[in-house]
Amino acid sequence: MKTFSELNFPGRLIAVEGLDGSGKSTQIYLVKRWLESEGIKVYFSEWNSSELVKSATSKGKKRELLTPTTFSLIHATDFADRYERHLLPLLRAGYVVLCDRYAFTAFARDVVRGCKPEWVRGIYSFAALPDITFFFKTELEVSLNRILEGRPKLKFFEAGMDLRLSADPYESFRIFQGRILEQYVMMSGEFNFVVIDANQNVEKQQTLVRKLVSEKIDLKKFRRRSPLPLPPALQQMEKKDHEEDLAAA
Repeated sequence: MKTFSELNFPGRLIAVEGLDGSGKSTQIYLVKRWLESEGIKVYFSEWNSSELVKSATSKGKKRELLTPTTFSLIHATDFADRYERHLLPLLRAGYVVLCDRYAFTAFARDVVRGCKPEWVRGIYSFAALPDITFFFKTELEVSLNRILEGRPKLKFFEAGMDLRLSADPYESFRIFQGRILEQYVMMSGEFNFVVIDANQNVEKQQTLVRKLVSEKIDLKKFRRRSPLPLPPALQQMEKKDHEEDLAAA
């Protein structure tokens, strides 16, 4: 597997990986805002967001109908759809593409759920590697506490309750996410993850991430040639102000 840079794509892809509650989504969002403020052509994509299968995934989860194999296949379908219709076109157009989770999420989760590693990797073999993959490594208790700060209880699948690891969702979370963490650690060297200590505060992590992105990617090559167009609402406001100025004149 080669990176998009090695395949001579004009754009670059940055992915973030980590346990639920690791803070990776916060970090990639802050990177997006930073790049936008720098005038960089940037696109964001997140796991399980394809309109093609999103509703089916949601229904399957609510009714607890997904086996490990169907879980794996439906997420692979989601990824393939976004990869072909969004990621590749924008990488060919010279964008910096940001992904909140990449194929490595499947490599970790699906294997922990019982799928064979070679089978999981085989269904994602069409995908090139990110140019940078940040792995936000955090302690299980830190991840759990961050999740519970935002909502009263754990979700069924994020706690691995479908695997019947424990009747206690919190203990199930620790076992399930602990096993996923082991998979990530094993993949770190193989896929050249940039490991970030996600136990640190948000600002310290973001400072390091921005520094590493700037060192690894020549961002000036991805700056927009013209300013971003105003959102429709602001366009209407400007038009209204202009018309009022003309009327007053």
